[in-house]
Amino acid sequence: MEARKHISELPEIIRLPERRARTWLVSNVKGLGMKEASHFLRNTGRLGVAVIDRHILRILASVGLPCGNYAEAEESVFLIAEKLGMAPGELDLYLWYLETGRVLK
Repeated sequence: MEARKHISELPEIIRLPERRARTWLVSNVKGLGMKEASHFLRNTGRLGVAVIDRHILRILASVGLPCGNYAEAEESVFLIAEKLGMAPGELDLYLWYLETGRVLK
């Protein structure tokens, strides 16, 4: 309910660079963390952030990439995405699919 007070600000916020928009969402929308703010942005077409969940963490750990916290894991996804010429939001969804065998969006 409390998040509704920000609805008029959202069009402006989602036009910000993705990391800045996510920081704003996490700082201003009660109960929204990095993962859910990244989900929100990806679902609005912003692919410059990654959704890091246990499936992504498992994959990163299995290949020895840093994944101790959200920022570290996301940076690993960014580096892989850059090498593959993909957006981080595309790569995390693909990795999630490889781990789970399904796409829910």
